Amino acid sequence: MRILIFGLLLVGLFSCKHEASIIPRRFSEVEIETLMQDSLLNVRALEINEGRVVAATSSGKILRSILSYMQDFEEGNYWSSTEDSLIPSNFRAIAFQGDYTFTLSIGNPAKLFQDGSLVYYETHPKAFYDAMDFWNDQEGIAIGDPTDDCMSVIITRDGGDTWTKLSCDNLPKAKAGEAAFAASDTNIAIIGDHTWVATGGKASRILYSPDKGRTWDVYDTPIIQGKETTGIYSMDFYDEKNGFAIGGDYTKPNDTLNNKIRTKDGGKTWQVVANGNGPGYRSCVQYVPNSDGKELVAVGFKGIDYSNDAGDSWKHLSDEGYYTIRFLNDSVAYAAGKGRISKLTFKE
Repeated sequence: MRILIFGLLLVGLFSCKHEASIIPRRFSEVEIETLMQDSLLNVRALEINEGRVVAATSSGKILRSILSYMQDFEEGNYWSSTEDSLIPSNFRAIAFQGDYTFTLSIGNPAKLFQDGSLVYYETHPKAFYDAMDFWNDQEGIAIGDPTDDCMSVIITRDGGDTWTKLSCDNLPKAKAGEAAFAASDTNIAIIGDHTWVATGGKASRILYSPDKGRTWDVYDTPIIQGKETTGIYSMDFYDEKNGFAIGGDYTKPNDTLNNKIRTKDGGKTWQVVANGNGPGYRSCVQYVPNSDGKELVAVGFKGIDYSNDAGDSWKHLSDEGYYTIRFLNDSVAYAAGKGRISKLTFKE
């Protein structure tokens, strides 16, 4: 009996060691296939929905791949409200809920559309919305710059039919010069009921809600900040504990100091990683799926970078510039930016 128990313990020990010793891949190159190219195209909002690539442009167009993973795209109408139908929307955020496509414009007036129907409209000289996401089929959130003394947060609890702006009484007070960047529609990260919102500018912090936007805390970060152009531009979470944020100063895109930070405790504390090394300013960072939180890809107008050790070190894969990226699986992603939408295939 003792021998049997000891043997079982050894099997369990070696099994655990085997599971813990999974070695991340090492991507060494990225193959880029241009799916759509247009000198007037400007895309910062891109998602993959049921196998179709959907992009929202700065000129108010919705672009959808006609078939899954195919190169051809169909062009949607300009979605504008009757109040200012001659002014095209500048879309910087897109999200899906059920069969509906939601798009959100920046600037004043702020307009949120549900398949072309206006469901939220806000006029304010400081109105500027940056990102949007859904917790489930009924509940969603969008965030923007402060119009009062807190970040703008609007929430739906009825599938997107109506949206309500949270009172500043229920949100952390914004610091002077604190806002957010509409760079890649990745200021919001959601895991289950947990929600993180990244701010930037003269102050760059993390707003956190454990209960789908009903209560909020705020945490400081060590990322570069202090100017209107500094701070977190993008954030992603792999699970409830592990997250990564990137940014910097887009006016100094080669600076690599204090522009990459990581958390292992759900956003409460953050540490600078790869300081002085790896990518400078980048507008979007995403975890590679099924990578145990080890693999990351960051993109910006200065190129594409990859890490397989949770951000401690980076490999520059390409000088090709993009604003935003989303993964289809653990080796294929779609990226968009100025002038094009592309399929990226990462290879070892």
